[in-house]
Amino acid sequence: MPRTVKQIAHSRRHDTLFIEPIKKTRIAEEVADRIRMLILNGTFPPGAPLPPERLMTKRLGVSRGSVRDALRILETIGLLETRHGQGTFPRELTVDRLVAPLAAVMTYRHDLQDELMDVRRMFEPAVARVAATRVTDEDLTGLQDILDAQRRKLATHQSPIIEDTAFHAALARCTRNRVVVSIMATLNDLLVESRKLTLKQQGRPAQSIEGHEAVVAALRRRDAEGAAQAMRKHIDQIADLELRAQEFLSRPGE
Repeated sequence: MPRTVKQIAHSRRHDTLFIEPIKKTRIAEEVADRIRMLILNGTFPPGAPLPPERLMTKRLGVSRGSVRDALRILETIGLLETRHGQGTFPRELTVDRLVAPLAAVMTYRHDLQDELMDVRRMFEPAVARVAATRVTDEDLTGLQDILDAQRRKLATHQSPIIEDTAFHAALARCTRNRVVVSIMATLNDLLVESRKLTLKQQGRPAQSIEGHEAVVAALRRRDAEGAAQAMRKHIDQIADLELRAQEFLSRPGE
């Protein structure tokens, strides 16, 4: 059956897109992405060296320089390691290795920090809501111990960043959900730098404790909606403080 002019034009556009060559400036990134996928799907497993550069150059159809640049990219973000005299090896994938590069980028990307705060608004009130339905007396004792430690740090003008992080981790454990615990651990890793910044602000440590105490009070009542609202209010206060900190740092001469 003859094709219409429209079908022929669409086919030509599709073919053009399909055969469009990779821009030279992106070759190393494309190669790095291809190797990364081969690491993730187990084709290049940890403990076994990658094929020689010469072989990868031939199979990928790119220059040896592009392969070297790609390997350098993957080594920088922690997916590869070079062992002198042995070769280049994929590293065992852990949350720390995947999160650390993103956390470093987020230090300088305020737009990503804003989006991370959105993630917290979506996730953490839900965690508090579920925790209120599953929390035990032992959990409440542990949370109170963290709050007491925060109070002691506040009284002696020490940074409560460890206790701040520990509180959110402990709250996640109250859900009895290992996936939630893992996600919260990842969030906590990403929030280290922003916590360091905001906890230096006047009144922030005291405000953090008050937010945590409001959540714990709702947990004691087994008030799921109250816990969610308290957590949402806590995160909104943190977001406001972070915005002020960013505005202060962006002022000329600061």
